Amino acid sequence: MKSDHFDGRRFVNPTGTAGQPFTAVPRMLLEARTPWPPQIDEPPQRPPALDGAAAVVTFIGHATFLIQTAAGNILTDPMYSERAGPLNVFGPRRVRQPAVRFDDLPPISTVLLSHNHYDHCDRHTLGMLAKRFDPIVVTPLGNAALVRSAGIRRVEELDWWQDSKSSALPITLTPAQHFSARTPLDRNRALWGGFMLAPPGARILFAGDSAYGPFFRDIRQRLGPIDLALLPIGAYEPRWFMRVVHMNPAEAVQAHLDLEASESVGMHFGTFQLTTEGIDEPLHALENACRTNNIPPSRFRTLRFGESVRLT
Repeated sequence: MKSDHFDGRRFVNPTGTAGQPFTAVPRMLLEARTPWPPQIDEPPQRPPALDGAAAVVTFIGHATFLIQTAAGNILTDPMYSERAGPLNVFGPRRVRQPAVRFDDLPPISTVLLSHNHYDHCDRHTLGMLAKRFDPIVVTPLGNAALVRSAGIRRVEELDWWQDSKSSALPITLTPAQHFSARTPLDRNRALWGGFMLAPPGARILFAGDSAYGPFFRDIRQRLGPIDLALLPIGAYEPRWFMRVVHMNPAEAVQAHLDLEASESVGMHFGTFQLTTEGIDEPLHALENACRTNNIPPSRFRTLRFGESVRLT
């Protein structure tokens, strides 16, 4: 793999910094955690019809969105399993079920896979998608073998700033500040990123997992105006551990400002307890950060699970 952020063995972040070492994980696990409810029952929703919109974006949960466009339907980081971890046996159990049942999904032509962490790259879900829809998976460098092992036939790997050649609509891989690993032995052997999508009449950024960094300004300068940015706001405490890999809501607001997005929607909250903050803390912190920066709620908000936003 040729890349200016790959040293022949491992990928590095835009700032050159890496995530926390695995030796720091035990200390993080000893931090006091605000308890989450074991389960939140909410009725599943059916995605609305496109009805001439440029795009309809539906929040399924965590980092999974259904993006309906005239050029085809897209799923981001599809995760339908009960646990985010090896073999779907270990790892955090989901508190909320996917807001759109798998059987209610419309035909999916493209899957955007931001990186290989278990809560974003679920082999079981990819296998179900392969059998039902045979989609193209667009993903950063180094992830194709894992994706193919789930039964996906068509995979396109991209480096940061590269454009997809296989998708039915323009897609560009964008930088992110994060890391990759499926085991303690494969850290940063595969790349991570976000995606800019440009269906006719709309421009959507799916940021994947990311800490805050100056590359959000670069995305706006290099790729142009953004109608809707999907930005992570959860899994950010304790800051001494998480700040190099996940934005907190205040940093997500700064990313929104750097991107000059017409509208932003928060994600990566309220589904899996990955870190120590309470289940609703990201929502309250986002409201406070928007208020501090004089951003009206219509410009940066969260969707209810199963709720949709239309871009016309």
